[in-house]
Amino acid sequence: MTRLAVFVATVAYCGYFPIAPGTAGSAAGLIVYLLVWWTRSPAVEVTLILAVFAAGVWAATEAERFFGGIDPGPVVIDEVLGMLITLAFMPVGVATAIAGFVLFRIFDVIKPYPANRFERLHGGFGVMADDAMAAVYANLVLRGVVYLLPGWFA
Repeated sequence: MTRLAVFVATVAYCGYFPIAPGTAGSAAGLIVYLLVWWTRSPAVEVTLILAVFAAGVWAATEAERFFGGIDPGPVVIDEVLGMLITLAFMPVGVATAIAGFVLFRIFDVIKPYPANRFERLHGGFGVMADDAMAAVYANLVLRGVVYLLPGWFA
């Protein structure tokens, strides 16, 4: 079971990317988002977000034990969740996806309140919750940018 948890937590080993594994995980999140974009179904979008969160809590908890630390670098399932939430219910094209990617990475790094508090929660729940909150911020800012600059995101 530990091997499966590490596979899920590292998003098929994307988390072992030698440079900026979190950015690699976010890029993997864009690929996962293609499933949502292709279906154009809000039900699929919500279901996938909930499934990734639940799987991520389990996998990240197991991965913390395996790697012997809190929120280990190779665990990037939280970045996939972050991208799904950042782009949730948005009219996504290439420009929106790139802007969402950049915004999520910024909010994930700076972790404004309360994301920085969620990071302290125990186990995989904390691993997932801080990125989920950072993604909510990124989603809100992205919505504002799309509203203010609709020509760039048509």
